[in-house]
Amino acid sequence: MTTPSLPAKRNWLGLMLIGVAVGIASGLFGVGGGIIIVPALVYLLAYDHKVASGTSLLAIVIPAVVGVVSYGLRGDVDYLLALLLAVGSIVGAPIGAWLLKRLEKRIVQIVFICFLVIVIVTLFLVVPSRDAEVHVDLLSGALIVLVGLVAGIAGGLLGIGGGVIVVPALVVLFGASDLVAKGTSLLMIIATGLSGTVANIRHRNVDTVGALTLGVAAGVVTPFSVWLSTVLSPFAANVTFSVFLVLVAIRMIWDVRSQSKK
Repeated sequence: MTTPSLPAKRNWLGLMLIGVAVGIASGLFGVGGGIIIVPALVYLLAYDHKVASGTSLLAIVIPAVVGVVSYGLRGDVDYLLALLLAVGSIVGAPIGAWLLKRLEKRIVQIVFICFLVIVIVTLFLVVPSRDAEVHVDLLSGALIVLVGLVAGIAGGLLGIGGGVIVVPALVVLFGASDLVAKGTSLLMIIATGLSGTVANIRHRNVDTVGALTLGVAAGVVTPFSVWLSTVLSPFAANVTFSVFLVLVAIRMIWDVRSQSKK
């Protein structure tokens, strides 16, 4: 099996600009940013897709750490929820990678687009309370692990960190504050990013220098985007997140159309 090669020359400015975009999305929406990094590296900076996915997983750890600290200082991280989500996600990621070899990616993307449409509509119907707390019992704990499992499977199938699933799920299904959902999602992403990076390094699917460049650039702007998320009202935050999900869906639709033309 051949090892995917790195670009002949790194585009430092491009990596830093992508990192800035990721840092804004990470702090503002509680997502890892893989949904931005992977297509940007592949289509703009000519990375091999496997290397782009591996580089993305390492890069998202840095803004996630900065985001968790920023949200945590405000008390907007639920560590028990993050642990339960991480357990599910770490189990789900290899399942998603296994399914990727057996399912048609185009069908998976269409299903995910339908899921995003449902989430977007729901976010306009459910406005979170920032005083809300999630009380975990045996049933809700099991359901939260299940959400993490689904996020992990989606990550293995689509190369995303899972925040686009976890954040709306915590808000809509469990009544969490949008800020707590975002901070908790980022803590889960640290665990999944590190666990996935170990395997990717072993298979030489990571541009470590490029990932650190992306991550540092993202980490610099993440505190600002976390602050911005606290300034927005819950409804405005939902609308902003919905716009982000629309862009994600458009990117997925473009991928599906590209594949159908091959």
